[in-house]
Amino acid sequence: MHMNVAPHLLTEDRAEYERVLDDALSTAHARPELDGIGTRLTVAQLRAMTLNATALITSAAASEYDHFVKVREQSRAPAGPRTPLADPGAGAGVVAIVTVMVPVLAGTAAAIFLLVGAVLHAIAPTMVFGGTLLTAGLVFAALAAAGLLSAGAGLLLTALRNSPAAAEGATAADDELAHAREAWRRALLERGILPFLRDVLAATGPPDTPRP
Repeated sequence: MHMNVAPHLLTEDRAEYERVLDDALSTAHARPELDGIGTRLTVAQLRAMTLNATALITSAAASEYDHFVKVREQSRAPAGPRTPLADPGAGAGVVAIVTVMVPVLAGTAAAIFLLVGAVLHAIAPTMVFGGTLLTAGLVFAALAAAGLLSAGAGLLLTALRNSPAAAEGATAADDELAHAREAWRRALLERGILPFLRDVLAATGPPDTPRP
């Protein structure tokens, strides 16, 4: 059955609402106030009615939900710009390969050019090509040194990003988000879903059953 979504309930939180409802229905046998489930109304009927009353039920926990959404947005905001730096996907893999290979290849080329240039220069000091190879070897040696410095800087940034302080900050944000979600779930259950189920069961009781 289609579920009416309250204006303040985001689409991504529909599943969480249904999970809280399903948990309440699955543990109804332990709640004396819900003893009418299965006799007056079935679980499926109560679930459908509760889903149709989503706007009414979620409004009972609106303040906790607004806080939860705010904390979630704050936890997501700083992670956006840093994602490319910490992305373990293909892009980060290519950058890592290039960072490692540049000093290796440049160093190898520098060694070859310097060796060949030195041999040619020793055999024929007047040959221009020998001097050219020596110059190229020095250029590649400089590239290798720059590549090593770049790799070292990358390792330093990675170490800083994974430092205990950064990890503690992320853990604190995750804990705050978890507490906000749990506070919303508890308010949704205690002030929204359970009272609604009690009222529905009381309203469908036998004529001699006292109704609130």
